[in-house]
Amino acid sequence: MNRFKSRARCLRTEQPRAEEILWRELRNRHLDGCKFRRQHPIGVYIVDFVSLERKLVIEVDGATHSTDEEIARDARRTTEIESFGFHVVRVTHTDIYKNLDGVLDWILLELGRL
Repeated sequence: MNRFKSRARCLRTEQPRAEEILWRELRNRHLDGCKFRRQHPIGVYIVDFVSLERKLVIEVDGATHSTDEEIARDARRTTEIESFGFHVVRVTHTDIYKNLDGVLDWILLELGRL
């Protein structure tokens, strides 16, 4: 477990720009009063953002999530994370850059469904 905590800390310091933008909107209970954590271990994975109280995981996908192999790997990852009782939503860097309000509305919608 220490290996995952150490890796999560490293990922927090090397966060991509799109994740920084989304984090500003999620942190400090800004969205629906919901507490989110970033780069948090769940099982053998480190998820981008998670609300433990609402069991919602938000994964931010960049260009490295577009091939058939990468899509299949993401699907397996989602299935495994969901086996822990979480609901996983995926957003792209492009969505965050071009339609942040839409991304936030979608996350609010998902939070309302949980």
